[in-house]
Amino acid sequence: MTTFFLFGDYNAESLRQIDEKRTRKSEEIVQGYGGTLKCVYALMGEHDLVFLVELPGVQEALQCSLAITAATGISITSAPAVPVALFDELAKSALRP
Repeated sequence: MTTFFLFGDYNAESLRQIDEKRTRKSEEIVQGYGGTLKCVYALMGEHDLVFLVELPGVQEALQCSLAITAATGISITSAPAVPVALFDELAKSALRP
């Protein structure tokens, strides 16, 4: 499983439709792509929401992002998350002369 951050941005219409049912629908969508919704946070700043999800891979993350946007009106962008220990290992091998 790969960890992804899904960043959500409301528009005027999706903001008016905030409720627990929509949050549950997002979780069902993640599960439908073989994933697990670890947590969701509301943010103050560049994005309105962040979802921490585990999904099988990039294809599922793409499909999941599109499906959440279609179902909720919340614009979703996705970013894979790499554990720092793995990042350090990859960086070492990539930056060795």
